[in-house]
Amino acid sequence: MSVRFSTLPSSIEFKRTHLKEMQAAGPTAASTRQPTMLPSGGQRARGGPAQTSGPRLMQAPATCGRSCPFASSSPGYFQTRRKVQAAAFHDPEEEGSMAAPNDAQEARIIVITSGKGGVGKTTTSANLGMSIARLGYKVCLIDADIGLRNLDLLLGLENRILYTAIDILDGECRLDQALIRDKRWKNLSLLSMSRNRQRYNITRAHMVQLCEAIIALGYQFIILDCPAGIDVGFINAISPAKEAVIVTTPEITSIRDADRVAGLLEANGIYNVKLLVNRVRSEMIQKNDMMSVKDVQEMLGIPLLGAIPEDPQVIISTNRGEPLVLQKKMPDSGVALEAAAQRLIGKLDYFVDLNNPHKGLFQKIGEMFN
Repeated sequence: MSVRFSTLPSSIEFKRTHLKEMQAAGPTAASTRQPTMLPSGGQRARGGPAQTSGPRLMQAPATCGRSCPFASSSPGYFQTRRKVQAAAFHDPEEEGSMAAPNDAQEARIIVITSGKGGVGKTTTSANLGMSIARLGYKVCLIDADIGLRNLDLLLGLENRILYTAIDILDGECRLDQALIRDKRWKNLSLLSMSRNRQRYNITRAHMVQLCEAIIALGYQFIILDCPAGIDVGFINAISPAKEAVIVTTPEITSIRDADRVAGLLEANGIYNVKLLVNRVRSEMIQKNDMMSVKDVQEMLGIPLLGAIPEDPQVIISTNRGEPLVLQKKMPDSGVALEAAAQRLIGKLDYFVDLNNPHKGLFQKIGEMFN
């Protein structure tokens, strides 16, 4: 059945019309997201109480018993394929060819969320973190899903986890003992919240303390893989963040959840929000069986960070514990995730050339916007 705007909820129709009115009023008016009606009929809350930071995390003694939003009109972005080799990335600890990031820059805490499960949050977190680390930044990935951790599997680090954040809070280990450093890129580390399904009263203050302690170790990026849902686990996970990436798919159910999550983020003081549209199928868009990326972005009114095509290589990557962006012959989804990471940190001049006979990724994404 074809997907047309006449079949969408009235609130989505209202939002799209309202967005066009704001754009006609001028760039200032269009840049601020206004209160919108949710599909359930309620009004989204705006502006929540500011989060307060707790005291700095106390570490266990050493004698521990255990050892930019881009528009579709960007000149040449979707129409051309820049011939810049992916091999330009080097390990900053082994080679100094890449310019070192500014150490004085304030550390960034970014939460990857969606509200709905199964849209690709963990895959996005792993590949964004790995891509940013390859650009020379010191990155810490936090799997904030208590008892249902998966980020270690995608990174191939499941056999190296001895301690978790709960062990740190219990005083059983130090923070540096719980941080698992990736052997491929030593400036990327992983911190898991828990090894099992045990319930633990982790509060907002605990999350803030953990992030403060990680930043004190010199990390420049903290990426939080947020649990699914909008319950207390979600609220605790977003509490230390100042930025967010909402992952959604071109399905009306996922879009509704993304709309709700955007409101909760703003209610908790997170206004720097970007949108990543995952599992996009250009052939379905051409047949009018799937909403285009432009349609999704206009309905939500959130700046677009990137679009990730549907790719069976994601399953292979997960089973092997090797992020898409590390594969020797990078698939289309890996190229799109790497480009999203470069936009997230403001490096817009790095593109990967897909020198192969089939249609290029950027040409495919260009069709999604038509």
